[in-house]
Amino acid sequence: MVDFADRVAIVTGAGGGLGRAHAMLLASLGAAVVVNDLGGTVHGEGSSESAADGVVAEIEAAGGVAVADYNSVASPDSAAAIIQHAIEEFGRLDVLINNAGILRDRTITNMSVDELHAVLDVHLRGAFYTSKPAFIHMKEHGYGRIVLTSSASGLMGNFGQSNYGAAKMGLVGLMNVLALEGAKYGIKVNAIAPIAGTRMTEDILGEVFDYFQPEYVSPAVAYLASEQCELTSEVWSVGGGSVSRVFIGLAEGYFKHPHEGPLSVDEIAENLTDIRAQDGYIVPFSSQDEFAKLGPRLLDG
Repeated sequence: MVDFADRVAIVTGAGGGLGRAHAMLLASLGAAVVVNDLGGTVHGEGSSESAADGVVAEIEAAGGVAVADYNSVASPDSAAAIIQHAIEEFGRLDVLINNAGILRDRTITNMSVDELHAVLDVHLRGAFYTSKPAFIHMKEHGYGRIVLTSSASGLMGNFGQSNYGAAKMGLVGLMNVLALEGAKYGIKVNAIAPIAGTRMTEDILGEVFDYFQPEYVSPAVAYLASEQCELTSEVWSVGGGSVSRVFIGLAEGYFKHPHEGPLSVDEIAENLTDIRAQDGYIVPFSSQDEFAKLGPRLLDG
């Protein structure tokens, strides 16, 4: 049985949508939860304590334990204060769910630099700002679970979301590195790419909105955040009843030994079929696996 008895979790952006569903489920499974939410709009404007307070009230009414936090993830000091709040309130931190996000959608020709930075500040920098102090605490205690929220917009692309897509793919890079750095300290770091009916997607999902409730995503998050999870550095696409692994595959490609001279542009053009072939791939765990694939070819020559 997956449970969170005696565990402490932070969920950022937990005042509604996915974050609320995550917080509610973790609390129902026994976790003490810090419900973090700045209470701003979907575009990151304004603030209010009511969103976080409302979710805390729901958790407490169901018999759970929770506390509200209103700090922004978008600056190092306020993000660190979220982590410190959990430690001061409950004496420890075991789980960090980086969920907070905003949207500033425009095509790149119309996007301002401010709209780029606003999205990067919350999604990518915000995840770094919370993960660093959380990681330090988890490292000292030899245990931790961090779950990042990526998106198909970054993994696969989505029109009009260059800022959002860049941030979400950047989170995959952050996950991969933290997974390596946390391996010997009992810290597992994974990510989800959710499809959920929230205020950020209500104009996109249309008539299938009801099939993508946030509550359909949270069980996968809870598993990745649990002590039972031994996986690390994985991205899961989750939504509408489906849970699937998304991965980067490194294929065999085309190889010409350096003993034969450098590759030419014409050789690249002539061997596109081999270069782009998808069979015979490996799923690398780190950049070292790329050398592990290439090394024997070089030495055999």
